[in-house]
Amino acid sequence: MKFLYDDESFSFEALRAAGYAAYGGADLGEVLVTCRQIPEGDEEAWSAQWAATAARIERIGRDALAAGHRVSAREALLRASNYYRTADFYRRENPAADAESARLAKASQQTFADAAPLLDTPARALRIPYQDTTLPGYLFLADDSGTPRPTVLFHGGYDSTLEEDYLALAAGALRRGYNVIAFDGPGQGSTLREQGLHFRPDWEAVVTPVVDFALTVPEVDAGRLVLIGMSLGGFLAARAAAFEHRLAACVLYDGVYDFHAVVAATAARAASTPGGMEALMAQNTMVRWVVRNGRWTFGVSDIDELVRVAEAYTMAGIADRITCPTLVLEAENDQFFKGQPQRLLDELTCPKELISFREDEGAGEHCHEGALSLFHQRTFDWLDTLLAG
Repeated sequence: MKFLYDDESFSFEALRAAGYAAYGGADLGEVLVTCRQIPEGDEEAWSAQWAATAARIERIGRDALAAGHRVSAREALLRASNYYRTADFYRRENPAADAESARLAKASQQTFADAAPLLDTPARALRIPYQDTTLPGYLFLADDSGTPRPTVLFHGGYDSTLEEDYLALAAGALRRGYNVIAFDGPGQGSTLREQGLHFRPDWEAVVTPVVDFALTVPEVDAGRLVLIGMSLGGFLAARAAAFEHRLAACVLYDGVYDFHAVVAATAARAASTPGGMEALMAQNTMVRWVVRNGRWTFGVSDIDELVRVAEAYTMAGIADRITCPTLVLEAENDQFFKGQPQRLLDELTCPKELISFREDEGAGEHCHEGALSLFHQRTFDWLDTLLAG
């Protein structure tokens, strides 16, 4: 689905930013006036213009907060957090040494942290015990009654952040009476940037401590824990569910069978391009971002090493160990994992269902960006039916 840009990556990321308007994470006019100042493929302009919009909206939020306008402050700070995240998106050439990247990421975290207590039921910041450290998270409660409720454990994927998790899923879950524990695992958000933790394929080592923590929360119904993973998280959550069996259900948003196949295909494409990987990265925004982000989040130096470490990121020989009911989501035009949801579904032996989202209903992009309401309706209606049984 083309949105504002011919460049596939710019189009997708603009749609992603705009789509969060469904839950107060954007205003369409702000997205349009920002994007019209950004030329096709100009990553420097992208960062600068989104950062300027984010700062302007943050000022609105700070002024509203100082004046005691709680709702206005919350709304502006949520939008600013999303816009700061978007501003940082392409700054991946050397993010560990990029002071502006660090500033933008911190601003996205802080504006969300300041919005969290302003939610109708204030969110609680968490530090979830993990090995010899902790993982950052938020506990979002449907209300303040203290009643145990079905609870979603939610994490992102290749480039998601804890702050984005609220807009991507938690806000829709709360409206339907679900609590949510959202968290960043290794390779994601501040665990990568501040703690130096990189992705690991044995994601059950991440999810099991989160389940342990969730079971200590009084508002969590221990018999109705649901794990949901977004984007590459569709592999990570599937891998975790194969070994962590205290889950009532798992939702793969979207289904990922073999991440290595995607990385290897990118390397093969580069090998057939005159000038190799450097030439392909210069020509293609999406490839450039995928490779740069992968080097950082996996802690590797080049595409060959990324291909090698990605070999462990497959559900081959593991999918049949998942025992809980599993919902696999699929996007018709998925530019990263096309065909993989069905392949994963075919190897599942647990109770299972596939829901496909089509282009002609506005939901065919990767992770159904721009169609959050439809995604949430279908996913939570499935969960409502399952958990009521």
